[in-house]
Amino acid sequence: MKLKRYLWIATCLIVLAVSVLPAYSQQRLQPHLGFQVSTLGALNVGVYEGAATLAELKRYGDFGLGTFEGLDGEMVVLNGKVYQIKTDGAAYRVVDTVRTPFAAVTFFRRGRSLRWTGQLTYQKLQQQINEQLPTPNLPYAIRLQGTFPYLKVRSVPKQTPPYLPLNDVVRQQQRVFELRNVRGTLVGFRLPQFLKSVNVAGYHFHFITSDFKAGGHLLDGEFLNPVVDMEMLRDWQMMLPNNIAFEQASLE
Repeated sequence: MKLKRYLWIATCLIVLAVSVLPAYSQQRLQPHLGFQVSTLGALNVGVYEGAATLAELKRYGDFGLGTFEGLDGEMVVLNGKVYQIKTDGAAYRVVDTVRTPFAAVTFFRRGRSLRWTGQLTYQKLQQQINEQLPTPNLPYAIRLQGTFPYLKVRSVPKQTPPYLPLNDVVRQQQRVFELRNVRGTLVGFRLPQFLKSVNVAGYHFHFITSDFKAGGHLLDGEFLNPVVDMEMLRDWQMMLPNNIAFEQASLE
């Protein structure tokens, strides 16, 4: 009798697992979905309080960028791992309990590759990509891998309350680094202009070296025989912060 009862319980647990796991997998692997925490407008006015843990963020993507609580450096999410580039220019692995005030991720799946021969400036590369876009009115996740003749990148130091606006922090405290003949990956997005108060309109990239030891927010660069992998994102979702700083901020 006890054996039958145990078998019945085991059967129920198996049925429950089978019914729940596919639903979770479908949510986790939903294709062509961009997801972000908070808004650029909030970050611009100094809302640097953490709105989500990295564990929560990684439920929605394995590829992306952002920053950390207190504006503590630049974030790179690549192959499901999160790296923090601090003002020494070095990259560090980050544990899942760390929080972010602003980030954007997706489960990157290459939909198209673009190739050019020769050396391009950052401005010229953007123009060339723009000419190849199926439409400028959707977001794109973009990955560039290779050796870069020149990259100019930056990071910013951790802030303490009362927080300065983002532009003031960048103008007064950013640390800029110049990298030459460096191999690595640029992780980023291109967003349409109508999302400019939500996220960075146009191109936004963060860089990490192939040995995962250095990187930063891309300011400028030169690209030799660039190969650009892209994914068009048909959906863009947001998680808004659940904190007083966001609720009381003056946002436009």
